[in-house]
Amino acid sequence: MNKPNTSLEHADWLYEIKAEKKLLDFNFKEIWRYKDLLFLFVKRDIVTVYKQTILGPLWFLIQPLFTSVIFTLIFNNVANVSTGTVPNFLFNLAGITAWGYFKECLNGSSSTFTKNANIFGKVYFPRVIMPMSVTISNLVKFGIQLSIFIGFYIYYVSSGASVSPNQNLILFPVYVMMMALSGLGLGMVVSSFTTKYRDLTQLLTFAVQLLMYLSAVPFPMSMVQGKMPEYYWVFKYNPLAHIIEGFRFMTLDTGIFSMFSFLYALGFSILVFLIGLVIFNRTEKSFIDTV
Repeated sequence: MNKPNTSLEHADWLYEIKAEKKLLDFNFKEIWRYKDLLFLFVKRDIVTVYKQTILGPLWFLIQPLFTSVIFTLIFNNVANVSTGTVPNFLFNLAGITAWGYFKECLNGSSSTFTKNANIFGKVYFPRVIMPMSVTISNLVKFGIQLSIFIGFYIYYVSSGASVSPNQNLILFPVYVMMMALSGLGLGMVVSSFTTKYRDLTQLLTFAVQLLMYLSAVPFPMSMVQGKMPEYYWVFKYNPLAHIIEGFRFMTLDTGIFSMFSFLYALGFSILVFLIGLVIFNRTEKSFIDTV
């Protein structure tokens, strides 16, 4: 009688896919193993967004510039919002550049499950790669818009404007990380809930617009503190407002900054990312049944 072949029972598998996951499962080793797929998604996100448009990548430049002009006309010229010694357009461009990266990360990752249900249902790969690719691809867009901001910065300085960065500029990578983690974390939360409640997608568009004003993007927090102190608490306890204000403070040397507000915003971005990761991991086990 032949003995059964038990070699497969004791074989060391290269990959093992399990349904069970830890709540805070973020397997860097596995993600690195799929790095080629991650970069492929990043390239797809960058190329396909404006592939069939007339202006193409120029929209990366037009959007922040056009929005800055509108803010300057409405808030500074019509509503007489003062930006101190900082040129109005440069002040608005700084806030929009920072806010734009957060917004794109949030909007892009908020539809992870609904947009990629067909791919998720056919092949396995770490699902968190999808929202990560959105964050990385938007980092390229942020870099382009940042170069535009630097170009106008140099122009205004050469024209004699009283603006200059301060020592907080060394925190620039940390602020970029906070924008990314906040947008990614909130996006993963929204993406998880949209698998059951599709109308959240429509609500998100309105919520992002409202959140922009509550984050003091088109005006300084000092104006709210001075003219409407009864509403200042809304901005004081909004960590996104501190991120935008901190970005302007380190680049234009204007605004309100404290180490407490910096740590508060940093703690929020890390916490919301961890919460988003927990909810994302729980949802990916069964989302295919509800999408």
